[in-house]
Parts: sequence; structure tokens; C-alpha cells
Amino acid sequence: MTADASLARAAARLMDSRTITGFRPLSGGDIAPILRVCLDADRSVVAKAGPTARTEATMLRALKAAGAPVPEVLAVDDTTLILEWIDGPDAMRGAWSDLGHVLRDLHAADTTAISPDGHYGWGDDFAIGGIAMQGAWHETWADFWAEDRLMVHAPHVERPLARRLEGLARSLPDRLPARPAPALLHGDLWSGNVLAHGDRVAALIDPACCIGDAEAEFGMLTLFARPSAEFYDAYGPRAPDAAERIALYRLWPALVHLRLFGSADHDMVTALLAEVKA
Repeated sequence: MTADASLARAAARLMDSRTITGFRPLSGGDIAPILRVCLDADRSVVAKAGPTARTEATMLRALKAAGAPVPEVLAVDDTTLILEWIDGPDAMRGAWSDLGHVLRDLHAADTTAISPDGHYGWGDDFAIGGIAMQGAWHETWADFWAEDRLMVHAPHVERPLARRLEGLARSLPDRLPARPAPALLHGDLWSGNVLAHGDRVAALIDPACCIGDAEAEFGMLTLFARPSAEFYDAYGPRAPDAAERIALYRLWPALVHLRLFGSADHDMVTALLAEVKA
């Protein structure tokens, strides 16, 4: 039995369905196997495999509780997540303004139910592809970003690059706020993780949530895309010196890409290190 067929069968089991009428891989499955599975009564669901399926379900529920549009979590076990199927997403280019409104409201949501002590990070382990991320809480935002977003990669990159990361991590208390207003971040918000219907955001998918500085959301968002002026108008004003911090925040997704996809992303990482003078 193929891996896709096994995932489809897991979806049917979790949805208590006796019939699978079809399944097909969805885009984005290069990091985690993901399928559209058609069950009895012409019902379609999304089935996603991964070792931290329960954590992703928790993240999606947290985003939904904060008012963000996300697929409904239909079922989950230790290795399989079943989500609502959302029909016909369009390209992101028409929905930048709505995404600005969505993120503004998300980042303004109360986070005390997730982090009652006002700490930064996330309490549960999760994974991006084969990269394990250990969940932890930190008293300061700079410590979280240094330890869990930069130094976590140092053992897995070449030594000269690791030394530059070590030096940058030591400097973060002087470069990042210690206690910014805690915001719930999607955490992996590139345009491919935004499903749109015309000029509206239909859903945010594939989160890597944390509680932290809202500016960090722009690191991933601007790594591969250039949000429109309408996006920034809808989101609202940013601090005049935000650009320097956002460059620091781009390093985390760039390092994840380096570990997932190899040397093709090495130049991107070294260019970002040079940009932040590390």
C-alpha cells in the first residue's frame, strides 16, 4: 500500500467513513504528505500526516479562537490531522488588503488564555517537515528568538555559519525588544499558506504559531513576496525602525529552508546575515 493510500485510509477511519471514492495529493506536500480525500456522501476532507498533528490542531484552534479564518479541525490523532476542505482558492494577489485586516485583528487578540504568565514561545513540540521544534516558554522575546529560532539551527549548519549565528544570538538583547506586547503569530505566513477567494482571505493554513512580537510575522511574509501598499494600509502603522528587526526575523524561515532544501538556500541565508551585519 502506498503512503498516500495509507493516509486516505487513516482519514476514513478518523471520519468514521466506510467508503473512499478517491484521493489526490495537494500542493505543499513536499514538506508533509497532504491529500484531498473524497469520502462517502460526496464529502471531501484534507488529510495531513505528521508527527505533531495534535500540536497543529491546537494551533489552528487557537487561531480560530482569535478570530482568524482557518479550516475547521474535524479529527486528529498522533500522526494524522483531518481538516475541512475549502473549495477553489485563488491566487493571493487580490486579497492583500483583507490579509492586512486579518493580521491586524489576529495580532490584537488577547493571548492570556495561551500564555497566562505573559511568556513568549509555544508550549508544545511541533515540526516543519523533518525539522523538530521543541516547545518552550521564555520570559523575554529576545531569548526566545535567540534560542528557539536561531541557535536551534546551529548544530545543523556548517561551522562558519554557526559561528555567525552564535554572534548574532548574543546581540539580540540589544536588537530586539525584551517584552513586546504579546501577539499570537501564525508563524509561517508566506503567500502559499493563505487561501483566498477573490479579494477575501478564505483561510490561513499550516501554522507554526508562537506568542511574540507581531513584527516577526512580516519576516516570513516578506521573504518571498512583496505585500502591496493596500496590505500595509489595512494593517496599520509600523514602528519607524521596524525594517531592521524584520530583516532579523527573515533569518528563521531562511534557515528552515536551508535545512529542508539544502545548499540552494545557502546564499539567501548568508545574504541575510550580511544585511543584519552578523
